Amino acid sequence: MTTQDDPALNGGAAGATRALPPAAERGATVIPDKVVARIAARAAREALHGRMGTAHGELAAPRASVAAAGGFARLGLTLDLPYPADLAGTARQVQNYVGERVALLTGMKITEVTVVIDRLVPAAGHEQGRVQ
Repeated sequence: MTTQDDPALNGGAAGATRALPPAAERGATVIPDKVVARIAARAAREALHGRMGTAHGELAAPRASVAAAGGFARLGLTLDLPYPADLAGTARQVQNYVGERVALLTGMKITEVTVVIDRLVPAAGHEQGRVQ
């Protein structure tokens, strides 16, 4: 039978006498740029498909790049957008969503989100021919 005084229940004799240093002195979590870029690309996909209701099968997966240092990050996104659409408004919504989402998931401060529109993809039903 064990009691409250049993060292095995209290983390052992050494565990009971040793206190942890403050969190700031124990170390830091480092997130590689490649991981932050994957999070940003996934957030851009969420913004385009889920949040804005854009369900377009021919849009290429968003690509992201990151420059991070000291808890701050700059993000670069390259994406395809559906056409016709409000390109400036859509890009702005993607910028805001990605910046907020990456900051929330990584704890980094996002200083800049740059969007490059690589390609416009016509929506289904729009003719591909020339205007006459």
